Amino acid sequence: MEDVGQGGRVPQEVMAHDLQAMLRGAVRAGLEVCLEAELEALIGAEWYERIGGRRDYRNGHYRRELLTSLGRIELTMPRARRWGRPSQVVGRYQRRVAEIDGLLTSGYVHGVSTRKAAVLTTALLGERVSRSTVSRITKRLEQTVDGLRRSPIVGPHPYLYLDATFVDARWARTVENVSALVAYAVGADGYRHLLGVSLGAEESEASWSELLRQLTERGLSGVALVIADEHAGLAAAVRRWLPEARRQRCLVHLDRNVLSKVPHRLRARVAREVAEVFQAGSLAGAKQRLARFTRRWARHLPEAVACLRDGFAAATSYFAFPRAHWRRLRTTNSLERLHAEIKRRTRSVGAFPDRASALRLITAVVIEATAIWGDRQYLDVGTVRRMDRAA
Repeated sequence: MEDVGQGGRVPQEVMAHDLQAMLRGAVRAGLEVCLEAELEALIGAEWYERIGGRRDYRNGHYRRELLTSLGRIELTMPRARRWGRPSQVVGRYQRRVAEIDGLLTSGYVHGVSTRKAAVLTTALLGERVSRSTVSRITKRLEQTVDGLRRSPIVGPHPYLYLDATFVDARWARTVENVSALVAYAVGADGYRHLLGVSLGAEESEASWSELLRQLTERGLSGVALVIADEHAGLAAAVRRWLPEARRQRCLVHLDRNVLSKVPHRLRARVAREVAEVFQAGSLAGAKQRLARFTRRWARHLPEAVACLRDGFAAATSYFAFPRAHWRRLRTTNSLERLHAEIKRRTRSVGAFPDRASALRLITAVVIEATAIWGDRQYLDVGTVRRMDRAA
């Protein structure tokens, strides 16, 4: 026997192949039984049964291939003269089971490009799925995008986080660097909620205004503090759509701006002293530390001192809120981690063929990355409500 190896044992590869063939045969047999049962229900009569209440007659069979997790299966599809073929067991035009589409969509979101999907399906299923097929499957992510964009925002959200990252996408037959704007908030329940993702030609007042307009129309309310980088367009959009909210400048971004004006040999020391300013126990204490920093460095690092003083007011808004929240109100670090995940995934794509495909993938990536937010409360927002009642 050719398939028997040394010692009379069947090679493992042969056993695996035979087992897979047996499983495919079992799946095929089960599906064909279900197809015949569905056709029988459509016709209203069994084989060769002569009754007056039948609704149709059988009209032979035809062959149809279906890609499953076990590989490709060839089905014998029954059909009727009037009602045609059954469509409940296997969709009318379906060539793959839903699990295959789910596999490809999940792989796409996690970094498998449309080009590499053929390699993935060949390795796992023994069948090649074309790049155009993967593109059609992933377009179903549009439902995910629409679901996020249309879902109502219920209840107050005292803390709103805003930030942008940039991706390359084709626009008017030219690849442009477009902005991906992301917004999430901490709701009255203390959990983080992803609110919106949008694409703009650039990070501008117009693009941020469009996103904030959508959020307010969907019900965003009760925003007490907006945490974001210092961007003139973003600040103007917040003043327009959330005029009663304070703005907190991200300390990480401010720190980077200050250190960019410091020689490399002094950066570690200056970074520690800048951090000490914002580690004060009160706004008054932070002002005292800022004055001390100014006296120490005004002569040698005037640009760095000016940068810190100019950004100090916007970077200390968190002092007006509960002390237990300060650490998580001072930065947009959560959004920075989301942007890192977006960059990791989009790096395999390169330039998107259009902005719609970029928005689909970025939204899917962000939703996937933020799915764990529901596992743990982020802040005790009840303290904010108590402060509001006291005021």
